[in-house]
Amino acid sequence: MSPEPSRRVLVVGATSAMAVEAARLYAADGARLFLTGRHPARLEAVAADLRVRGAGQVESTILDVTDRRRCEEVMNAAWTAFDGLEVALIAHGVLPDQARSQASVDETVASLDVNFTSTVALLTVLANRFEAQRHGCIAVITSVAGDRGRQSNYVYGAAKGGLERFLQGLRNRLFHAGVAVVTLKPGFVDTPMTAGLAQGPLFASARQAGRAIHRAIERRRNVAYIPWFWWPIMAIIRRIPEFAFKRLRL
Repeated sequence: MSPEPSRRVLVVGATSAMAVEAARLYAADGARLFLTGRHPARLEAVAADLRVRGAGQVESTILDVTDRRRCEEVMNAAWTAFDGLEVALIAHGVLPDQARSQASVDETVASLDVNFTSTVALLTVLANRFEAQRHGCIAVITSVAGDRGRQSNYVYGAAKGGLERFLQGLRNRLFHAGVAVVTLKPGFVDTPMTAGLAQGPLFASARQAGRAIHRAIERRRNVAYIPWFWWPIMAIIRRIPEFAFKRLRL
């Protein structure tokens, strides 16, 4: 009996702490991985780590997700490199300073471009590829911040909320082609992006989050809160009436 072919996995934003942990699990199973990121040295370090951990093949390339033409080129290159993909994990993003965003149109638009528009551009290319292939899974890291607009981070929350709606529609479209679309909604995770936040009991480690991401993808979940306890927390927050919610300093 011939061995099963190794999995073919694309990771956009592969140097993010959560993406690294999820990619390590795929590497341990011998997957072939195509990685993108902004920082050459960090990206090469991640690629080398995954090779040591058992990845069948690792390809990597630098990508600025706000460069539309380059994004399309890289997505097509990833598809061609492995003659198709089984999993695409979109994991890039920035946490903008809310006060600076409020004071600057440029700051706000730049944040929305990275956290929303660039992801939509990537998904538009990938969705057409997966739809024609008629199998596979697209997974995107969003955030619990998209569940409700809060005064402390509504620019970030708006991008993640808009992305969730886009993913809902994409999920419904691709379901008929046998393609899963997984919305991953982390809460507080101990990563470099959240280094400026005071940590509390609701923080999860990047390793915990990465394992939960991998599990949600493999189980083809529609929506996964990470860790799981954010589901009841956000269910309560979503149900607070607006007249009361706007009085809270959240």
